[in-house]
Amino acid sequence: MRGRGLDEKDLKLLSILKRNSRASYSYIARELGITESAVRKRIKRLVRLGVVRRFTLEYRIPGSFTAVILVRTNNAKPVPQVAERIAAYMHVEKVMEVTGDYDIIAIATAQDIEDINRLIDYIRGIEGVHSTYTMIVLREH
Repeated sequence: MRGRGLDEKDLKLLSILKRNSRASYSYIARELGITESAVRKRIKRLVRLGVVRRFTLEYRIPGSFTAVILVRTNNAKPVPQVAERIAAYMHVEKVMEVTGDYDIIAIATAQDIEDINRLIDYIRGIEGVHSTYTMIVLREH
């Protein structure tokens, strides 16, 4: 058993769903060597435990690009409050609180640089934000 009562089949199931959240129960069952009913029960349990938080769609619009924005905060507001404000912005896909020189990492996708500039201005205007550092993703693998 691994953390939160997960076994090897659970971890393999999560890996399959991460690659393709629309994988059929029959495909997953074949890959895991269990029945479709067992797959349904495992997925339901993983959702109930909060291991699977949501099933989502990943897409790339031609011509769009991704920015990684590192955010350093000050003591004016707690980091979770700043992170929640950032997460509420339209182009932001993911926000993570982290350790190190920066407190927050935001991942955003936009159609043009102006959208990213507006996002950075928005973030810099949040009470508790000390500074930002932005990187544009050139290629994903």
